[in-house]
Amino acid sequence: MQKNLKDNLLLIFTRNPEFGKVKTRLAKDTGDKTALEIYKFLLKHTVSVTKQLKITKRVYYSEESQQNDIWEKAFFEKRIQKGSSLGERMKNAFEEGFQDGYRKIAIIGSDLFDIQQKDLEEAFEELQKNEYVIGPAEDGGYYFLGMKSLNCSLFSEKNWGTDSVLHDTLKDLQDHQVKLLKTRNDVDTLDDIRNNPAFQQFLK
Repeated sequence: MQKNLKDNLLLIFTRNPEFGKVKTRLAKDTGDKTALEIYKFLLKHTVSVTKQLKITKRVYYSEESQQNDIWEKAFFEKRIQKGSSLGERMKNAFEEGFQDGYRKIAIIGSDLFDIQQKDLEEAFEELQKNEYVIGPAEDGGYYFLGMKSLNCSLFSEKNWGTDSVLHDTLKDLQDHQVKLLKTRNDVDTLDDIRNNPAFQQFLK
């Protein structure tokens, strides 16, 4: 458990849950309505595993900040993503955090069912001991990225959404101290959830 609230910041990137605009690859097999229901289910899970973390949490919306939604103001700060690419939006969010005085900052998305609160607590403990902490995703990306100072190279010249992101990121960090977490599966396609009991309610 983290003791210093001001020391640690978790950035949570999320898309506004709108019909036809979330989980588009999944929607090709399930339809937009089911894809939206699954995404809302993932959002609720992300809330449940981050709400009680003893650190600052900032939710970065893709479109607009929503006041009365599942991200309660008592637990989450609310911001809007800024930038034309995913890399630029992430860089700007990290930059804001470091400018605000946080010393250890990490980012996650909101489409990972395969994670619990204790996993995030342990990830921040690893960031206490390492320069960078990365959680590899099975699709070749990452589900967690933590650092102690802004490294802009991690957010440029990446083919976001492809299987080269993790490889290219680790290449940028080959001269740094990096801790790799357990590889986990984020949810992008039907294959990611087809055999998971938790999602069968949406696939009947």
